[in-house]
Amino acid sequence: MTRFYAFLLASSSMVISACTPELPAPHDEFWGRLNALCGNAYEGELVSEDAQDADLASGDIWMDVSSCEGKEVIVDFMNGEEAVGHWVLTKRPAQIELRHIHEGDAVTGYGGYSTGNSSGARMNFPADEATKALFDREGIPVSKANVWAVEVRPTVFAYELQRPERFFRVEFDTTSPISAE
Repeated sequence: MTRFYAFLLASSSMVISACTPELPAPHDEFWGRLNALCGNAYEGELVSEDAQDADLASGDIWMDVSSCEGKEVIVDFMNGEEAVGHWVLTKRPAQIELRHIHEGDAVTGYGGYSTGNSSGARMNFPADEATKALFDREGIPVSKANVWAVEVRPTVFAYELQRPERFFRVEFDTTSPISAE
């Protein structure tokens, strides 16, 4: 009788696993959410309260998901008519890469790769070794502790920077696209 129950248990486990749809990997789910925003612009607001971000708190903050080609998405972060920078997200085989591009600035191209503590709605990106070397060269070693995050939820796109004694977060309302012009 024991063999029969073992067979029955093994058989039912195989049937259940064969009938259970496989969930997408977090980076695949995130990539799908991000690509759903392609070609749209959205108003945003600074939700953190760090005094060094006062100029953004009173600004006209918005983002434009301006380019979605293959495995790369470019999001332009704007303050009025001026680009604050560009977030370049690239899909890799098992993770997402985030790079910050600031045209005409020596501190550009920094970022990192998503980590295992990410989810389909939020990717976390600690500074990678190339970024840490750049921050050392540019005399901002405190930034080597940076961890950036990008969230794509049903009604909000959020960008975040966190390190000891520094927190920056901006959220964009994705329910009402605006004109990027």
